Amino acid sequence: MPDLRQTRKSIKIALTALVAVDVAAVIVLLSPLVGSTESRRVELNQLWGELQMKTRQVEPLTNLPAKVNTANQQIADFYKKRFPGQESQLLTQFGKLAVSNGVAIERVSYKVKDEETGSLQPVEMNADLSGSYVSLAQFINALERDDMLFIISSITLAGEHNGPIRLQMKLETYLKAGA
Repeated sequence: MPDLRQTRKSIKIALTALVAVDVAAVIVLLSPLVGSTESRRVELNQLWGELQMKTRQVEPLTNLPAKVNTANQQIADFYKKRFPGQESQLLTQFGKLAVSNGVAIERVSYKVKDEETGSLQPVEMNADLSGSYVSLAQFINALERDDMLFIISSITLAGEHNGPIRLQMKLETYLKAGA
């Protein structure tokens, strides 16, 4: 038969240990180290606010791989639409814009630069044009709004009282390198 004295002694030791743990918990709960219930509630509210703020800050990063794929597609479309692969496409588009706006092209020259900017090659264009003031203004507007990228770097106007206005224009554009 088990020894009841030994069992009783073990139970007393366990109960004493549990009471000591309870007393320590009450002391910690009521001590100034933990603070009052109100201070803990204030701290909880502050931490909750910080969590909400951090959640809002990282919200733009949600679904990031899909956004990167969309951006890559938009970049590819931009390059396809704005930058031609052949020099003839530049001149064709320039000519179409001139004809549609009633501007006569007297001379166009271009020079493809050897330097590459990323996957693009810069092209300098010089054009001598003639037409009425209104048609030239419409042509410049159409050139700036065209899907193909034309950057006008300088314009020189000359004309007579009776005749058409002459326009010398320097432009810059880009070709896809290696296309």
